[in-house]
Amino acid sequence: MIQRTATRIEARPVDHVEARPVDHADHSWQRLLSESVTTPDALLRRLDLDPAAWLHGADEGHRLFPIRVPEPYLNRITRGDPDDPLLRQVLPLSSEADTYPGFVSDPLQESGSMPAAGLIRKYDSRALLMVTGQCAINCRYCFRRHFPYEDHRLSPEDRSQALKALSDDTRINEVIFSGGDPLVANDRLLSAWAEALAAIPHIRRLRVHTRLPVVIPQRVSDSLIAWLSGSRLQSVVVIHVNHPAELDADTQQALGRLKAAGVTLLNQSVILKGVNDNARVLAALSERLFECGVLPYYLHAFDPVAGAHHFEVSDDKARDLVRQLITVLPGFLVPRLVREIPGQPGKTPLDLFA
Repeated sequence: MIQRTATRIEARPVDHVEARPVDHADHSWQRLLSESVTTPDALLRRLDLDPAAWLHGADEGHRLFPIRVPEPYLNRITRGDPDDPLLRQVLPLSSEADTYPGFVSDPLQESGSMPAAGLIRKYDSRALLMVTGQCAINCRYCFRRHFPYEDHRLSPEDRSQALKALSDDTRINEVIFSGGDPLVANDRLLSAWAEALAAIPHIRRLRVHTRLPVVIPQRVSDSLIAWLSGSRLQSVVVIHVNHPAELDADTQQALGRLKAAGVTLLNQSVILKGVNDNARVLAALSERLFECGVLPYYLHAFDPVAGAHHFEVSDDKARDLVRQLITVLPGFLVPRLVREIPGQPGKTPLDLFA
């Protein structure tokens, strides 16, 4: 099992590509990342939660999958409220050690879809590049919480092989930066990757899946904007927000900068018990996203990953929630309810009226 402790982030540019200069003007996001809360005791103390009630269970869950919560996200959690929906996403519990039938370490069977180190191929026209195994925040429901990232760190030779694989397959028109969270990597590396991909004629789009503009809005720096907007590739950033309280004024400003730079902004959520399994919350989330310039994209049915059974919401309930959303939201604000089924050619929509 991977333990996401602080490790060195790969910062060397992709081979034979001249990277953009490092943005020395704004390293506040890196400082905030380095100062993240990483122990159960610190998390409980900061949020005025009784250690006698929560520390033992938090320690047990933390040993299985370590805590990481950056300051900007921590500041949005209501102190003294153990049921806060943001806290629920990051607080370890002893129940994470329990086993349940069907809950497995690799629910999407990604280990069999890697033709080259760091490259995941599940669909004909898209390829997913695992830029880094690090995250800015460790979400307790993460479907990759058991992924062996240390076995997939990209060496210079790996990077060359990944680029060759992408160049050789003309079916691929979109590359997705993923991880971990790709925006934990520095902009010098990311810029180099973007330039290398732009040199491959059949690639048209670059998609970035990230939580960082939400959990550390300061990550949306001048250098990030420069490489996202300076490429011939169409840039799409897919953020991951599950509850409207995750979107504060700083996050709205950061997302506004991305939109002003011409980046398409989408959101994907996961249906989570005790967080957003409520039509009123999901409707408020869609409205708040649109205020921030982001279109709701996917609402994922829960992936049965080991250690996260306490978040499970049935597909029947998820369908009912989306049917309720249809009655109160315009169609463009209703996310598509989908499940990722291993071996299928794309996300599988769940039929709402079956």
